[in-house]
Amino acid sequence: MSKELEAYYGLPSKVKFCKKCVISNQRPSSTIEFKNEKGEKKKVINFNEDGVCSACVYHDEKETGIDWEDRDVKLRSLLDQFRSNDGSYDVIVPGSGGKDSAFTAHILKYKYGMNPLTVTWAPHLYTDIGWKNMQEWMHTGGLDNILYTPNGILHKEMTKNAFHNLLHPFQPFIVGQRIIGPAMAKKFGVKLVMYGENQAEYGNSIEENTNPIMNMDFFSSDDALSMKFGGVSMQEYIDTGKYTKDDFAPYIAPDKQDLVDNGIEVHYLGYYLKWDPQECYYYSVDNTGFQANPVRTEGTYSKYSSIDDKVDPFHYLTTLIKFGIGRCTYDAAQEVRNDKITRGEASYLVEKYDTEFPDIYFKEFLKYIDTSEEDFWRTIDKHRSPHIWEKVDGEWKLRHTCSGTGIDD
Repeated sequence: MSKELEAYYGLPSKVKFCKKCVISNQRPSSTIEFKNEKGEKKKVINFNEDGVCSACVYHDEKETGIDWEDRDVKLRSLLDQFRSNDGSYDVIVPGSGGKDSAFTAHILKYKYGMNPLTVTWAPHLYTDIGWKNMQEWMHTGGLDNILYTPNGILHKEMTKNAFHNLLHPFQPFIVGQRIIGPAMAKKFGVKLVMYGENQAEYGNSIEENTNPIMNMDFFSSDDALSMKFGGVSMQEYIDTGKYTKDDFAPYIAPDKQDLVDNGIEVHYLGYYLKWDPQECYYYSVDNTGFQANPVRTEGTYSKYSSIDDKVDPFHYLTTLIKFGIGRCTYDAAQEVRNDKITRGEASYLVEKYDTEFPDIYFKEFLKYIDTSEEDFWRTIDKHRSPHIWEKVDGEWKLRHTCSGTGIDD
């Protein structure tokens, strides 16, 4: 096209797709969620000179450039540094009991001899299968757990603001999910926190994979009142008179220096063990009683990923709207990298499922964020970037797709 279209969120104005998988150059990298605000410019996945995304480049390195036996030795050495001898907990594993956290906690306990405490930041609205898997994690997997459920009134308001201001309804949840591990480590006197895969697996800076330790900026802060939830600062919520700082206790990120002084480290298990989400699924089925959805998840072809929260489908809907990347794209790109499907098969699946609307929990989601259907669509449409979408005969169409069927392809 002769005229360059406006690109929201600081995204690249020219949409490109990875030559190996189906991810586009619009995919945003992880951010410090409690600094997320309106108009934030996103960092995005890198493509090399051959048109291959950084996630695929890293996958190739995993296959040929990493000595996994040496990494296992490093893991055992790390765990020995933190291992308790008195029966106390020696590692915190945050998670929901989904396939990744189920794998992480179980293998640390039963293969590596650690004594993990699993901690869960409660979903907004548990799905039936999500609650069942959570219980199985404990009762079949043989693990201890603390389920932390924050103030529901405040969390709903934050989520509503996050949807309307940022088109990011998961933002307050992600803040809590990242903070809960280090916070509980401090509370219980545990010095090691272990998450599953590094987000660089999916497109963050590839340099992140050279460091097993999570960047502390994601979960620590020295200025709690400036933390933002749904684009609104904690101080602004307090100024309404409806809340006090005490109401925000679960969301307040630990002080960075305090964590350092207490010797708390947050690591990724995926640095030490070769990570494969589908293999995590098989392991969790065999060892923690994990069950996939009985039916295909809306927006994709899979049944076992991100199935514990009824808000999950709307998180992926919003990434489709803002970045042109729906749930199926994330799943398919990952499975191409792990040699489960071909790029051609992935392109077909993305074409078939990526723009499917998540209808099953729609009414419950509207009720949860106290929003009419009209206001829902008004918010959705105002966040569509002109370089990604165009309205044709009253229907929104993608300008570009990985299979080349977009209206501008």
